[in-house]
Amino acid sequence: MEAAAEGTTTISPQLAARAERHDLLTLGIEEEYLLVDAVEPRGVETVEAVLDEVPEELRPGVQHEYLRSQIEVASPPQLELVGLYDAMVTLRTGLADAAERAGSRLLAVGCGPAAGPNTRLVDDPRYHRMRERFGDLSPGQGLCGTHVHVSIPDPETGVRVLNLLRPWLPTLQAAAANSPLFGGRDTGYASWRSMMWERWPTVGPTPYLRSHEHYLTLIADLEASGAMLDEGMLYWYARLSANYPTVEIRMGDVTPTLDDAILLAALARALVATLLHEVRSGTEGPEVSHPLLMAAHWRAAKDGLEGLGLDLATRETRPAWRLLRQLVDYVRPELERHGDLQMVTVLLDRLRSRGSGAARQRALLAKGTPVAGVVDWLARTTRGEM
Repeated sequence: MEAAAEGTTTISPQLAARAERHDLLTLGIEEEYLLVDAVEPRGVETVEAVLDEVPEELRPGVQHEYLRSQIEVASPPQLELVGLYDAMVTLRTGLADAAERAGSRLLAVGCGPAAGPNTRLVDDPRYHRMRERFGDLSPGQGLCGTHVHVSIPDPETGVRVLNLLRPWLPTLQAAAANSPLFGGRDTGYASWRSMMWERWPTVGPTPYLRSHEHYLTLIADLEASGAMLDEGMLYWYARLSANYPTVEIRMGDVTPTLDDAILLAALARALVATLLHEVRSGTEGPEVSHPLLMAAHWRAAKDGLEGLGLDLATRETRPAWRLLRQLVDYVRPELERHGDLQMVTVLLDRLRSRGSGAARQRALLAKGTPVAGVVDWLARTTRGEM
Protein backbone atom coordinates (compact mmCIF):
# COMPACT_ATOMS: atom_id res chain seq x y z
CA MET A 1 0.00 0.00 0.00
CA GLU A 2 1.00 3.61 -0.29
CA ALA A 3 0.17 6.59 1.83
CA ALA A 4 -0.51 9.89 0.13
CA ALA A 5 3.16 10.12 -0.88
CA GLU A 6 5.88 7.54 -1.29
CA GLY A 7 8.48 7.39 1.44
CA THR A 8 11.70 7.50 -0.58
CA THR A 9 13.45 10.76 0.21
CA THR A 10 14.50 13.21 -2.51
CA ILE A 11 17.94 12.81 -4.05
CA SER A 12 20.47 15.48 -3.12
CA PRO A 13 21.81 17.75 -5.89
CA GLN A 14 25.36 16.50 -5.21
CA LEU A 15 24.37 12.85 -5.61
CA ALA A 16 22.35 13.62 -8.73
CA ALA A 17 25.31 15.45 -10.28
CA ARG A 18 27.67 12.57 -9.46
CA ALA A 19 25.28 10.03 -10.96
CA GLU A 20 24.89 12.09 -14.12
CA ARG A 21 28.62 12.68 -14.46
CA HIS A 22 29.38 8.95 -14.40
CA ASP A 23 26.13 7.84 -16.11
CA LEU A 24 25.17 5.75 -13.09
CA LEU A 25 21.73 4.99 -11.67
CA THR A 26 20.67 5.68 -8.10
CA LEU A 27 18.52 3.25 -6.16
CA GLY A 28 16.52 3.09 -2.97
CA ILE A 29 14.52 0.51 -1.04
CA GLU A 30 11.14 0.60 0.67
CA GLU A 31 10.34 -2.22 3.11
CA GLU A 32 7.09 -3.00 4.91
CA TYR A 33 7.14 -4.90 8.22
CA LEU A 34 4.73 -6.70 10.50
CA LEU A 35 4.44 -5.83 14.20
CA VAL A 36 3.80 -8.77 16.54
CA ASP A 37 3.36 -9.12 20.26
CA ALA A 38 6.50 -9.20 22.43
CA VAL A 39 5.64 -12.72 23.65
CA GLU A 40 2.87 -14.17 21.46
CA PRO A 41 3.38 -14.60 17.69
CA ARG A 42 0.19 -12.72 16.71
CA GLY A 43 0.09 -9.29 15.10
CA VAL A 44 -0.57 -6.29 17.33
CA GLU A 45 -1.90 -2.79 16.67
CA THR A 46 1.10 -0.91 18.06
CA VAL A 47 2.14 1.24 15.11
CA GLU A 48 1.36 4.55 16.85
CA ALA A 49 3.29 3.52 19.96
CA VAL A 50 6.21 2.39 17.80
CA LEU A 51 6.26 5.65 15.86
CA ASP A 52 6.38 7.54 19.16
CA GLU A 53 9.56 5.60 20.01
CA VAL A 54 11.34 6.16 16.69
CA PRO A 55 14.39 8.48 17.12
CA GLU A 56 13.98 11.89 15.56
CA GLU A 57 16.78 11.36 13.04
CA LEU A 58 15.04 8.27 11.60
CA ARG A 59 11.52 9.67 11.34
CA PRO A 60 11.82 11.02 7.76
CA GLY A 61 12.32 7.44 6.58
CA VAL A 62 9.50 5.81 8.60
CA GLN A 63 5.75 5.96 7.99
CA HIS A 64 2.43 4.25 8.55
CA GLU A 65 1.20 1.41 6.41
CA TYR A 66 -2.36 0.26 5.73
CA LEU A 67 -3.01 -1.64 8.97
CA ARG A 68 -2.14 -0.78 12.57
CA SER A 69 0.05 -3.88 12.77
CA GLN A 70 2.31 -2.67 9.94
CA ILE A 71 5.02 -0.07 9.48
CA GLU A 72 7.18 1.01 6.53
CA VAL A 73 10.68 2.39 5.99
CA ALA A 74 12.28 4.01 2.96
CA SER A 75 15.99 4.50 2.38
CA PRO A 76 17.42 7.69 0.92
CA PRO A 77 18.60 7.29 -2.70
CA GLN A 78 22.10 5.83 -2.97
CA LEU A 79 24.76 5.20 -5.58
CA GLU A 80 26.79 2.61 -3.69
CA LEU A 81 25.49 -0.67 -2.26
CA VAL A 82 27.52 -0.17 0.92
CA GLY A 83 25.72 3.11 1.54
CA LEU A 84 22.36 1.48 0.89
CA TYR A 85 23.21 -1.38 3.24
CA ASP A 86 24.29 1.01 6.00
CA ALA A 87 21.13 3.11 5.60
CA MET A 88 18.90 0.05 5.80
CA VAL A 89 20.77 -1.40 8.80
CA THR A 90 20.18 1.87 10.62
CA LEU A 91 16.48 1.86 9.72
CA ARG A 92 15.86 -1.80 10.54
CA THR A 93 17.78 -1.73 13.81
CA GLY A 94 16.32 1.59 14.92
CA LEU A 95 12.79 0.45 14.13
CA ALA A 96 13.29 -2.93 15.83
CA ASP A 97 14.50 -1.10 18.96
CA ALA A 98 11.50 1.25 18.82
CA ALA A 99 9.14 -1.72 18.44
CA GLU A 100 10.62 -3.40 21.50
CA ARG A 101 10.28 -0.25 23.56
CA ALA A 102 6.61 -0.22 22.52
CA GLY A 103 6.10 -3.82 23.65
CA SER A 104 6.20 -5.50 20.25
CA ARG A 105 8.59 -7.06 17.74
CA LEU A 106 9.44 -6.20 14.14
CA LEU A 107 9.15 -8.96 11.51
CA ALA A 108 10.38 -8.83 7.92
CA VAL A 109 7.85 -11.34 6.56
CA GLY A 110 5.33 -11.27 3.72
CA CYS A 111 2.22 -11.95 5.83
CA GLY A 112 1.26 -13.00 9.35
CA PRO A 113 2.67 -16.51 10.01
CA ALA A 114 0.62 -17.15 13.15
CA ALA A 115 -3.10 -17.21 13.78
CA GLY A 116 -4.61 -14.09 15.29
CA PRO A 117 -7.43 -11.60 14.86
CA ASN A 118 -7.57 -9.30 11.86
CA THR A 119 -6.13 -5.91 12.72
CA ARG A 120 -7.74 -2.54 12.09
CA LEU A 121 -6.91 0.16 9.57
CA VAL A 122 -4.64 3.06 10.37
CA ASP A 123 -6.89 6.08 11.01
CA ASP A 124 -6.21 7.79 7.70
CA PRO A 125 -8.99 9.22 5.46
CA ARG A 126 -7.52 7.62 2.34
CA TYR A 127 -7.36 4.18 3.91
CA HIS A 128 -10.94 4.51 5.13
CA ARG A 129 -12.03 5.39 1.58
CA MET A 130 -10.17 2.32 0.32
CA ARG A 131 -11.91 0.06 2.81
CA GLU A 132 -15.28 1.62 2.01
CA ARG A 133 -14.87 1.01 -1.72
CA PHE A 134 -12.93 -2.27 -1.83
CA GLY A 135 -13.98 -4.04 1.36
CA ASP A 136 -11.79 -6.52 3.18
CA LEU A 137 -9.23 -7.31 0.49
CA SER A 138 -6.33 -7.44 2.98
CA PRO A 139 -7.39 -9.97 5.62
CA GLY A 140 -5.20 -10.88 8.54
CA GLN A 141 -2.47 -8.76 10.05
CA GLY A 142 -0.97 -7.19 6.95
CA LEU A 143 0.81 -7.88 3.65
CA CYS A 144 4.42 -6.70 3.58
CA GLY A 145 6.54 -6.23 0.46
CA THR A 146 9.76 -4.76 -0.91
CA HIS A 147 9.85 -1.97 -3.49
CA VAL A 148 13.03 -0.89 -5.27
CA HIS A 149 13.33 2.53 -6.93
CA VAL A 150 15.85 2.94 -9.78
CA SER A 151 16.45 6.29 -11.44
CA ILE A 152 15.48 6.86 -15.09
CA PRO A 153 16.21 9.82 -17.39
CA ASP A 154 12.59 10.63 -18.31
CA PRO A 155 9.08 9.09 -18.26
CA GLU A 156 9.01 8.14 -21.94
CA THR A 157 12.19 6.13 -21.54
CA GLY A 158 10.83 4.74 -18.29
CA VAL A 159 7.75 3.36 -20.08
CA ARG A 160 9.97 1.52 -22.56
CA VAL A 161 11.98 0.10 -19.68
CA LEU A 162 8.73 -1.13 -18.10
CA ASN A 163 7.95 -3.03 -21.31
CA LEU A 164 11.33 -4.76 -21.24
CA LEU A 165 11.16 -5.54 -17.52
CA ARG A 166 8.02 -7.67 -17.78
CA PRO A 167 9.60 -11.10 -18.50
CA TRP A 168 12.22 -10.75 -15.75
CA LEU A 169 10.02 -9.85 -12.80
CA PRO A 170 8.76 -13.38 -11.92
CA THR A 171 12.37 -14.40 -11.26
CA LEU A 172 12.86 -11.53 -8.82
CA GLN A 173 9.53 -12.39 -7.18
CA ALA A 174 10.66 -16.00 -6.70
CA ALA A 175 13.92 -14.89 -5.10
CA ALA A 176 12.03 -12.68 -2.63
CA ALA A 177 9.52 -15.38 -1.56
CA ASN A 178 9.14 -15.19 2.22
CA SER A 179 5.57 -16.02 3.24
CA PRO A 180 4.87 -19.77 3.24
CA LEU A 181 2.89 -19.57 6.50
CA PHE A 182 -0.43 -17.88 7.14
CA GLY A 183 -2.67 -18.22 10.16
CA GLY A 184 -0.42 -20.87 11.72
CA ARG A 185 -0.19 -23.28 8.79
CA ASP A 186 1.88 -23.92 5.68
CA THR A 187 -0.15 -22.66 2.71
CA GLY A 188 1.67 -24.74 0.11
CA TYR A 189 2.97 -21.51 -1.47
CA ALA A 190 6.41 -19.96 -1.05
CA SER A 191 4.71 -16.55 -1.21
CA TRP A 192 1.16 -16.65 0.10
CA ARG A 193 1.27 -12.86 0.30
CA SER A 194 1.40 -12.80 -3.50
CA MET A 195 -1.84 -14.76 -3.74
CA MET A 196 -3.68 -12.54 -1.26
CA TRP A 197 -2.24 -9.39 -2.83
CA GLU A 198 -3.70 -10.32 -6.22
CA ARG A 199 -7.22 -9.75 -4.86
CA TRP A 200 -6.82 -6.03 -5.47
CA PRO A 201 -8.16 -4.99 -8.89
CA THR A 202 -4.99 -3.22 -10.11
CA VAL A 203 -2.43 -5.81 -8.97
CA GLY A 204 -0.68 -7.70 -11.75
CA PRO A 205 1.92 -7.52 -14.51
CA THR A 206 2.49 -4.16 -16.14
CA PRO A 207 0.66 -4.11 -19.49
CA TYR A 208 2.60 -3.54 -22.69
CA LEU A 209 2.64 0.24 -23.12
CA ARG A 210 2.76 2.21 -26.37
CA SER A 211 3.96 5.46 -24.82
CA HIS A 212 3.94 7.58 -21.69
CA GLU A 213 0.67 9.07 -22.92
CA HIS A 214 -0.77 5.54 -23.07
CA TYR A 215 0.43 4.98 -19.49
CA LEU A 216 -1.31 8.15 -18.29
CA THR A 217 -4.48 7.28 -20.20
CA LEU A 218 -4.63 3.87 -18.52
CA ILE A 219 -4.26 5.51 -15.10
CA ALA A 220 -7.11 7.92 -15.87
CA ASP A 221 -9.30 5.11 -17.18
CA LEU A 222 -8.64 2.94 -14.13
CA GLU A 223 -9.51 5.81 -11.80
CA ALA A 224 -12.68 6.51 -13.79
CA SER A 225 -13.66 2.83 -13.59
CA GLY A 226 -13.48 2.91 -9.81
CA ALA A 227 -10.77 0.22 -9.71
CA MET A 228 -8.46 2.63 -7.88
CA LEU A 229 -8.81 5.87 -5.96
CA ASP A 230 -5.65 7.52 -7.26
CA GLU A 231 -2.30 6.83 -8.91
CA GLY A 232 -0.91 5.49 -5.62
CA MET A 233 -3.19 2.47 -6.08
CA LEU A 234 -1.57 1.49 -9.37
CA TYR A 235 -0.22 -1.80 -8.02
CA TRP A 236 1.41 -3.16 -11.17
CA TYR A 237 4.58 -5.17 -10.51
CA ALA A 238 6.56 -2.30 -12.02
CA ARG A 239 5.45 1.29 -12.56
CA LEU A 240 6.71 4.84 -12.81
CA SER A 241 6.90 6.64 -9.51
CA ALA A 242 4.28 9.36 -9.20
CA ASN A 243 6.66 11.55 -7.18
CA TYR A 244 10.24 10.79 -8.25
CA PRO A 245 12.12 10.19 -11.53
CA THR A 246 12.32 6.45 -10.95
CA VAL A 247 11.02 3.10 -12.05
CA GLU A 248 9.53 1.35 -9.02
CA ILE A 249 9.88 -2.43 -9.07
CA ARG A 250 7.45 -3.97 -6.61
CA MET A 251 9.71 -6.89 -5.95
CA GLY A 252 7.59 -9.25 -3.92
CA ASP A 253 7.73 -10.19 -0.24
CA VAL A 254 9.89 -8.26 2.18
CA THR A 255 12.95 -10.45 2.72
CA PRO A 256 14.10 -11.72 6.13
CA THR A 257 17.68 -10.50 5.78
CA LEU A 258 19.19 -7.32 4.42
CA ASP A 259 21.61 -9.50 2.47
CA ASP A 260 18.68 -10.66 0.34
CA ALA A 261 17.20 -7.17 0.04
CA ILE A 262 20.48 -5.61 -1.10
CA LEU A 263 21.08 -8.43 -3.57
CA LEU A 264 17.67 -7.94 -5.17
CA ALA A 265 18.08 -4.16 -5.25
CA ALA A 266 21.45 -4.48 -6.98
CA LEU A 267 20.00 -6.87 -9.56
CA ALA A 268 17.06 -4.53 -10.13
CA ARG A 269 19.38 -1.58 -10.79
CA ALA A 270 21.64 -3.59 -13.10
CA LEU A 271 18.58 -4.86 -14.95
CA VAL A 272 17.18 -1.36 -15.48
CA ALA A 273 20.63 -0.13 -16.59
CA THR A 274 20.94 -3.02 -19.04
CA LEU A 275 17.46 -2.40 -20.42
CA LEU A 276 18.25 1.31 -20.88
CA HIS A 277 20.92 0.23 -23.37
CA GLU A 278 18.29 -1.89 -25.13
CA VAL A 279 15.91 1.07 -25.27
CA ARG A 280 18.61 3.33 -26.72
CA SER A 281 19.40 0.73 -29.37
CA GLY A 282 15.73 0.68 -30.43
CA THR A 283 14.73 -2.67 -28.91
CA GLU A 284 11.01 -2.76 -28.26
CA GLY A 285 10.85 -5.99 -26.29
CA PRO A 286 8.58 -9.01 -26.70
CA GLU A 287 4.86 -8.58 -26.15
CA VAL A 288 4.55 -11.51 -23.77
CA SER A 289 0.89 -12.37 -23.33
CA HIS A 290 -0.82 -11.39 -20.10
CA PRO A 291 -2.00 -14.96 -19.31
CA LEU A 292 1.54 -16.28 -19.70
CA LEU A 293 2.92 -13.54 -17.45
CA MET A 294 0.27 -14.36 -14.86
CA ALA A 295 1.26 -18.03 -15.09
CA ALA A 296 4.92 -17.11 -14.51
CA HIS A 297 4.05 -15.00 -11.47
CA TRP A 298 1.82 -17.77 -10.09
CA ARG A 299 4.69 -20.24 -10.52
CA ALA A 300 7.04 -17.84 -8.69
CA ALA A 301 4.56 -17.55 -5.81
CA LYS A 302 4.00 -21.31 -5.66
CA ASP A 303 7.57 -22.61 -5.93
CA GLY A 304 9.71 -19.65 -4.95
CA LEU A 305 13.41 -20.03 -5.60
CA GLU A 306 13.67 -23.70 -4.70
CA GLY A 307 11.28 -25.04 -7.36
CA LEU A 308 10.54 -24.38 -11.00
CA GLY A 309 10.06 -21.11 -12.81
CA LEU A 310 8.68 -20.31 -16.24
CA ASP A 311 11.25 -19.19 -18.79
CA LEU A 312 9.22 -16.68 -20.78
CA ALA A 313 11.69 -16.74 -23.68
CA THR A 314 11.25 -20.46 -24.30
CA ARG A 315 7.88 -21.00 -22.53
CA GLU A 316 9.40 -23.94 -20.69
CA THR A 317 9.72 -24.56 -16.97
CA ARG A 318 13.26 -24.51 -15.62
CA PRO A 319 14.77 -24.55 -12.13
CA ALA A 320 14.18 -21.12 -10.64
CA TRP A 321 17.82 -20.92 -9.57
CA ARG A 322 18.90 -21.36 -13.18
CA LEU A 323 16.65 -18.47 -14.19
CA LEU A 324 18.18 -16.29 -11.48
CA ARG A 325 21.69 -17.16 -12.67
CA GLN A 326 20.57 -16.34 -16.21
CA LEU A 327 19.45 -12.90 -15.01
CA VAL A 328 22.78 -12.32 -13.22
CA ASP A 329 24.71 -13.27 -16.36
CA TYR A 330 22.57 -10.93 -18.46
CA VAL A 331 23.19 -7.91 -16.22
CA ARG A 332 26.82 -8.69 -15.32
CA PRO A 333 28.33 -5.80 -17.35
CA GLU A 334 26.17 -3.29 -15.47
CA LEU A 335 26.93 -4.92 -12.13
CA GLU A 336 30.60 -4.37 -12.94
CA ARG A 337 30.10 -0.81 -14.17
CA HIS A 338 28.23 0.18 -11.00
CA GLY A 339 30.85 -1.49 -8.80
CA ASP A 340 28.37 -4.09 -7.50
CA LEU A 341 29.64 -7.38 -8.92
CA GLN A 342 31.80 -8.44 -5.98
CA MET A 343 29.10 -7.81 -3.37
CA VAL A 344 26.43 -9.42 -5.53
CA THR A 345 28.59 -12.52 -5.97
CA VAL A 346 28.99 -12.86 -2.20
CA LEU A 347 25.32 -12.24 -1.48
CA LEU A 348 24.21 -14.64 -4.21
CA ASP A 349 26.40 -17.36 -2.69
CA ARG A 350 24.85 -16.69 0.72
CA LEU A 351 21.34 -16.92 -0.69
CA ARG A 352 22.25 -20.17 -2.43
CA SER A 353 23.62 -21.72 0.77
CA ARG A 354 20.87 -20.44 3.09
CA GLY A 355 17.89 -20.67 0.78
CA SER A 356 15.08 -18.17 0.35
CA GLY A 357 13.12 -16.85 3.29
CA ALA A 358 10.36 -19.35 2.51
CA ALA A 359 12.81 -22.27 2.43
CA ARG A 360 14.41 -21.22 5.72
CA GLN A 361 11.05 -21.01 7.47
CA ARG A 362 10.10 -24.44 6.17
CA ALA A 363 13.45 -25.88 7.25
CA LEU A 364 12.68 -24.77 10.79
CA LEU A 365 9.25 -26.39 10.66
CA ALA A 366 10.80 -29.62 9.36
CA LYS A 367 13.01 -29.72 12.45
CA GLY A 368 9.93 -29.55 14.68
CA THR A 369 10.10 -25.82 15.44
CA PRO A 370 6.59 -24.51 16.22
CA VAL A 371 5.19 -21.50 14.40
CA ALA A 372 5.96 -19.36 17.46
CA GLY A 373 9.60 -20.42 17.11
CA VAL A 374 9.59 -19.41 13.45
CA VAL A 375 8.30 -15.99 14.49
CA ASP A 376 11.12 -15.75 17.05
CA TRP A 377 13.60 -16.57 14.30
CA LEU A 378 12.09 -13.94 12.01
CA ALA A 379 12.36 -11.28 14.73
CA ARG A 380 16.03 -12.08 15.31
CA THR A 381 16.79 -12.26 11.59
CA THR A 382 15.07 -8.93 10.93
CA ARG A 383 17.43 -7.39 13.47
CA GLY A 384 20.42 -9.02 11.74
CA GLU A 385 21.16 -11.40 14.59
CA MET A 386 21.10 -14.62 12.52
